[in-house]
Amino acid sequence: MAKGIAYLEKQALEALKAVTEITGAELVRRARAGDGTAWEDIVTQYSRRIFNLAFRFTSSVEAAEDLTQEVFIRIYKTLEQYDAKQGDLSNWLMRLARNLIIDDYRHRQRNPQNTMADDVDDHSYHLRSVGTSAHKEMERRELAAQVQEGIDKLPPDLRTCVILRDIEEMTYQEIVEVLNIPEGTVKSRINRGRIELAKILRRMRVVTI
Repeated sequence: MAKGIAYLEKQALEALKAVTEITGAELVRRARAGDGTAWEDIVTQYSRRIFNLAFRFTSSVEAAEDLTQEVFIRIYKTLEQYDAKQGDLSNWLMRLARNLIIDDYRHRQRNPQNTMADDVDDHSYHLRSVGTSAHKEMERRELAAQVQEGIDKLPPDLRTCVILRDIEEMTYQEIVEVLNIPEGTVKSRINRGRIELAKILRRMRVVTI
């Protein structure tokens, strides 16, 4: 009986995955045909995630908003390159977004500007937690801002790997493909970045261990 249930669950998951992929492919097909509603659906589904990633690299709501808009413009212009057989829409979109955001980050590192970090929680893409007290919400926002401040202090190469691994939760291989560096280098930068971030947060007294 247990094996039967497990089999049915597996079949259901596979069916759900197939439906999702078909839906993604269909959305792209309709958007390419000029269906504004389909394109709006794509933007609605992925704008928050892309904005949050952009904010991690820019530490500025205004810059993240501009970058998110640029990413979607590029996505729209390259919709014809999407092939459902190569993977689902989510993976394709986020891979393209990551590459563009990291390219922008590298460009800004070569052309630094002094900007103050904004509060990401004031942005419309952010989903506030439900049922949390005002005090807890304030603590959460303060901690998030402190951690982001610590991430900002990391060297660019370490910061990029830590964000992709620990925040975006990408696999080592995915990071290798995005950054075009050896896996050993990726792992080394992640480990060094985590150690350095821990030191920074201790100096900031965000953590005490």
